[in-house]
Amino acid sequence: MTSPPRRERRSADPDAGDPERLYVLTGGPDGTERAALDLVTIVVARADPSPTVQPEQAAIVRLCKSPLSVAEISAYLRLPFSVVTALLTELLAAELVESRAPIVRATLPDRALLEAVMHGLQKL
Repeated sequence: MTSPPRRERRSADPDAGDPERLYVLTGGPDGTERAALDLVTIVVARADPSPTVQPEQAAIVRLCKSPLSVAEISAYLRLPFSVVTALLTELLAAELVESRAPIVRATLPDRALLEAVMHGLQKL
């Protein structure tokens, strides 16, 4: 009996986990400040990518025609969060994208305050 052929998962980009490639993408540890981005920061493109940007940065700009979180960008490009933040920092400086903090739900008012307002309205 022969065993069925085994399928192996192939990644879309075989060099995605290559440390040298990631080092080149981020420009190495140059000491520059990165933008204050977290996983839920929303990024949206402001312009089309210029021909001078890296292919990964052009991909980010194309992806962000509609708003995406940094976590989604990282997942779509299969790049670590730290690399995506380095690329986004350069795109933000070039004003090709803009970032927005996520909309935070308003905190509920104090229950005692609501009850006091409700009782006051009932007395009217």
